[in-house]
Amino acid sequence: MTEPVVTRFAPSPTGFLHIGGARTALFNWLYARGRGGKMLLRIEDTDRERSTDAAIAAIIDGLTWLGLHWDGEVIYQHKRADRHREAAEQMLAQGRAYRCYASQQELEEMREKARREGRTRLYDGRWRDRDPAEAPPGVKPVIRLKAPLEGETVIEDKVQGRVVWQNSDLDDLVLLRSDGSPTYMLSVVVDDHDAGITHIIRGDDHLTNAARQKQIYEALGWSVPAMAHIPLIHGPDGAKLSKRHGALGVDAYRAMGYLPAALRNYLVRLGWSHGDQEVFSTEEMIRLFDLDRIGRSPSRFDFAKLENLNGHYLRAMPDAEVVAGLEAFAPELPDGAFVGTRLAERRAQVLAAMPSLKERAKTLIDLAEGARFILVDRPLELDDKARALLTPDARKTLQAAIPVLRNCDWQAEQLDAAVRSLAERTGLKLSAVAQPLRAALTGRTTSPGIFEVMLVLGKEETLGRIADQAGATADA
Repeated sequence: MTEPVVTRFAPSPTGFLHIGGARTALFNWLYARGRGGKMLLRIEDTDRERSTDAAIAAIIDGLTWLGLHWDGEVIYQHKRADRHREAAEQMLAQGRAYRCYASQQELEEMREKARREGRTRLYDGRWRDRDPAEAPPGVKPVIRLKAPLEGETVIEDKVQGRVVWQNSDLDDLVLLRSDGSPTYMLSVVVDDHDAGITHIIRGDDHLTNAARQKQIYEALGWSVPAMAHIPLIHGPDGAKLSKRHGALGVDAYRAMGYLPAALRNYLVRLGWSHGDQEVFSTEEMIRLFDLDRIGRSPSRFDFAKLENLNGHYLRAMPDAEVVAGLEAFAPELPDGAFVGTRLAERRAQVLAAMPSLKERAKTLIDLAEGARFILVDRPLELDDKARALLTPDARKTLQAAIPVLRNCDWQAEQLDAAVRSLAERTGLKLSAVAQPLRAALTGRTTSPGIFEVMLVLGKEETLGRIADQAGATADA
């Protein structure tokens, strides 16, 4: 019988859930879900000074927003310190670990000597086989792993392939500090074993940890989980991802108006592929995702591609869902209370305009800006371009449009015919009539089609807005 797949996402709560961490969580989630398994969430908070409640909350909130739901309760690593110490004592009792009484000065001298001689093994093993009775008085020892001195440590990585380390290059790493606190290396191994983790999927910056952790597994007599170390994400220029490239917290992408489904789809394609397919439903991702399709080269973050994908998702969503998403997003906007209130009041109008608004938007921010002409009250505040467009001649055109529109049936074809007739009668191009109308009705020089705007606003609001900018009355 095949062992059930159990993966884990194990962030350190020293900052927000960044985009690379979100992708690691996604890969773990997809691999587990596609095999009927589980993904656990473990907060690696053993660094008590740097771990914060705010960061933990941000990680949990970011995963929840992305739809990456973990199985069971959140595991907090620092609460398991007694269990970690128990494992270290087990190794000590079995001769697989030892107490080291080297002073800080001795350690610094060893490191300096190793660097001069070009060796990567910094600790010289002076307490490996030494009688603890020789320990200097009053010194609290650390507990070190008695690592093999010869041979190789090998990881058959699911992404990187066969990776080999010479044991002569690896230190006897510290398992318990002199104050009795467990180190990260020990805690991770014990927690993964106790949770039944079958597959460790994480960034390749942890690859060197894999060798040391495998040695701990072997010292404890435990089987080693399968490992897959995924390449990191780089910027468009190939350099290490930074904030200017998009190395932001997931909360920042939420605030920029991206949809969780679009961000999931974008992240899955950062390093994984299925032919030339770019757009995946969640069900397709779960069904198709596998470790052997992850590339070994770093992927490149591309904001333009993310925007385009987000626009695709917006256009594909039912209009009512988009309006609901916009309502939920409103608090992220600087004037969120205003937008949220007006969306509730004028929902039917926003819904009617949504087919056109979606075509012009790539993010929820774009969508909110596009819908703003529906939400605002008269008299409209014009942007600079709209104000410049409304010259004295343009205002005369608006004055002439009022009686024409007043006597028009409020249907798209009739409105189109009426405006075209006005343009012909005044010897103007159609755009010379439509653009002043757009500026007067929306306060902008870009918007959905002008006749769609009129239909959404309704006859009286349309005539009132035109009159405000024409310097005339709506009954003219």
